[in-house]
Amino acid sequence: MDTPKPPPIQRDWVTKSLAGTLLGFGLALSVSGLFVRLSPDMALSVKGQLAMWMLAPVWLGTLAGSYFFSSGLRAWLWLGGTNLLLAGVLVVLSAASGG
Repeated sequence: MDTPKPPPIQRDWVTKSLAGTLLGFGLALSVSGLFVRLSPDMALSVKGQLAMWMLAPVWLGTLAGSYFFSSGLRAWLWLGGTNLLLAGVLVVLSAASGG
């Protein structure tokens, strides 16, 4: 009786890994920046620490989630679009607040 072969490793794991690593870092920076902009009443020392410590979970969560995309190209497109959207929101909020 022949046992079925396990599926081979997908070839686009490198592109998914790069998308999650590079674009995940930009995403984490944007999320951290939005947190700083949207929490003006919080003490600066607390806000700075929370913004700094939220980088790693967001970055690594994005890296882990990038393997759920069906292809590396989709990972690049979705994460790139999300980066552009969040960076745009951050720029608009910065311009609206005057700084």
